[in-house]
Amino acid sequence: MMMVTLVRSLHGRLASHQACVKGLGLRRMHQVVAVEDTPATRGMVNKVYYMVKVVEDAVNAPK
Repeated sequence: MMMVTLVRSLHGRLASHQACVKGLGLRRMHQVVAVEDTPATRGMVNKVYYMVKVVEDAVNAPK
């Protein structure tokens, strides 16, 4: 599991980048979500790396 936090706004971003953030389950600034560590989610995080912060700590992931 990865913890992903939205740290920059979606306003003025490319539509495909907004779709990636929405696909990760992020809706608001500073919201934290737990996502599975799969190649698909890794690709989404890599595409919007400048807007999100990732913590790859599975111990503190919510159940």
